[in-house]
Amino acid sequence: MDKRKIAALVLCGIMAGSAFAGCGKDIEVSDSGSSSSATEVKAPEEVDIMNFTAPEQGDTIIEMNVRDYGTIKFRLFPEYADKACENFVELAKRGYYDGLTFHRVIKDFMIQGGDPLGTGMGGESTWGGTFDGGSDAHLAHVPGALAYAHAQQPEGASPTGGAGSQFYIVTGSLDIGDDLLSYYEQNGYSFSEKQKAIYKEVGGVPFLDGNYTVFGQVIDGLDVLFNIQYVATDSNDKPLGSSVIIDSVKVTEYNGEPVRWYLKDYDYDDPAKKEIANFTAPEQGETVVSMKIKDYGEVKFKLFPEYLPEAVENFVTHAKEGYYDGLTFHRVIKDFMIQGGDPLGTGTGGESIWGEKFDGGKYFNLIHTAGALAYANSGGTASDGSQFYVVTGTVHDADTIAQQYSCTESAANAYSTYGGAPWLDGGYTVFGQVYDGLDVIFKVQQVETDGSDKPLQNVIIESMTVEEYDGSPIRWHMSDYDGSEAEVTTSAEETTAEETTETASTEAAE
Repeated sequence: MDKRKIAALVLCGIMAGSAFAGCGKDIEVSDSGSSSSATEVKAPEEVDIMNFTAPEQGDTIIEMNVRDYGTIKFRLFPEYADKACENFVELAKRGYYDGLTFHRVIKDFMIQGGDPLGTGMGGESTWGGTFDGGSDAHLAHVPGALAYAHAQQPEGASPTGGAGSQFYIVTGSLDIGDDLLSYYEQNGYSFSEKQKAIYKEVGGVPFLDGNYTVFGQVIDGLDVLFNIQYVATDSNDKPLGSSVIIDSVKVTEYNGEPVRWYLKDYDYDDPAKKEIANFTAPEQGETVVSMKIKDYGEVKFKLFPEYLPEAVENFVTHAKEGYYDGLTFHRVIKDFMIQGGDPLGTGTGGESIWGEKFDGGKYFNLIHTAGALAYANSGGTASDGSQFYVVTGTVHDADTIAQQYSCTESAANAYSTYGGAPWLDGGYTVFGQVYDGLDVIFKVQQVETDGSDKPLQNVIIESMTVEEYDGSPIRWHMSDYDGSEAEVTTSAEETTAEETTETASTEAAE
């Protein structure tokens, strides 16, 4: 996790009638001091962390079946969180959770569910309303921990007093060291030595301890949990497309079956270790889009409806209806991107096929490498419309990527080999990739522009057509093009490129 920004991401399960209107806000902590939003706590008791205590024969356990993903089993801790366990068990016995969704999923943090409204605004305890589940120092927010979500409580009230039916399961960071723990402590958080030891060993989300009720731990199905966290989500962290559905939550007994606490106990195919999706070749007959740029040439895009269905639907429909024909690239920044799709040509116009804006979402394995096609926005993916951009970017030094950006190994390889704009990842909807005509994009970025990055001579989209992939050659990278005059700039050659483009990206979109 980037130490410059601790994303505590308050786990708000706002109950009906709650006075709190805010939920899911990031807690930002500056390097110079603690955030007023962070809860400063006294040093916890120096007690053993009991999350990984094996259940005994006959103990009550929970079996949660998640559609299309698999089964997750939990050991409960009534000895430390009796009322919390009672609430969950009684709700499960009533079938309360059956058919509900995980309405909030944040990679490297947690997955959240248990709201009958599916919005983060609903739910109640088995007794009606909310209750105080308490917090016990024996239970920590390690990967696989089961806890209650709740709204932020009034000053002076118990921080765990707003529990209801909503719960979350921790994934967290698997790489926590002394430096990060020290940084947390400098910003108002406090940990026992045994907490520190367990977090350094297994990972988790240390800064949630003391403020939420942990009452269970995954004993089997941790791989299912970690797979769920890679689903594509919208700007509110809600899964896109097919919902992540809890088919059933059953109360059963432990019968001595093997316990698998850690990811290393599974034959886990980690999605984060897979190659980025950008360079997935289109199949014969697959829908692609061809864009002809007047006086420059033709650019062809592979699309990704399997991850971001509405984003692709919007672009394809606009293209079919001729929306983009005759429009211009109104904003061109060398070594960053070219932007178009605005019927006004000013960067202030355009709309989706549904009118106004829509949320195209984001998928972790579609990145801003050279040739990526994405929607411009005005502060988040919920403001996607018709405007799009195609990335050129720069090639980044591998050490710089490791130090400044949080990305997968395959993403880092792409940025250090082919170039791109890694700082945009997570903030924009990447939904396509140039598979032919990348040289055209790189030539367009050489055009002369004014002080607002508008080309002095119009760069016109002559036409945009929807076609079927016919098996023609695929050329993902600039190295695939012979005799191209365009070159990929390296960060070493253009030392101000990142500074310039990072500033520009905050306005990009509209």
